[in-house]
Amino acid sequence: MLDQSALDSLWDFEHPAASEAAFRAALDDPAYDAAERAELATQLGRAIGLQGRIEEADALLDSIDATPDPTIAVRVLLERGRLLISAGHREMAVPLFEQAAELGEHLGEEFLAADAFHMLALADEAHAESWTRSGVEYAAGAHSVRARRWCAELHGNLGQRLAAAGEHHQALVEFQLAEQYAERYGTPAQQAWAREGIEAARAAGG
Repeated sequence: MLDQSALDSLWDFEHPAASEAAFRAALDDPAYDAAERAELATQLGRAIGLQGRIEEADALLDSIDATPDPTIAVRVLLERGRLLISAGHREMAVPLFEQAAELGEHLGEEFLAADAFHMLALADEAHAESWTRSGVEYAAGAHSVRARRWCAELHGNLGQRLAAAGEHHQALVEFQLAEQYAERYGTPAQQAWAREGIEAARAAGG
């Protein structure tokens, strides 16, 4: 299977059309085996979905053979759930993300399991905080540095949620934790995002 960094190198989330082109080109590369091409196809589906072509993305996910490796099944569950959210069916996405989290944990696919917790918090609004905290607990104990990067995202998301609820002191704590994880494992963009949250929380009295 492909390392997450190999997939990261093909993604440009601000320009999903460019990502679509990158994944189509990768799928034409004979250097990838069948399992790797199936994994690439899940990301092509995501790039197509991000452009609003939901039916096309759904049909592509239907065509993917997950038998070469169970990790492919985790990715298909994640991308199906994301498509449901894009289509306005958040409640239908919840069981898919739950399955992705459970299977990802079972397989030791730490990055994907943490991603599933992150998506559960977006799909299940009533339990968003508990899903986020479960994701933080899981990602913080991950062996993979790439999986631990999720802690920056999850703490930041929780900080935003608390700030929106007027709990600025608790939001400040979460943004500070986000900054710590971003500095250890994250990206410059995550570091800047966390610092913006800290400044906003302090300005609001946190």
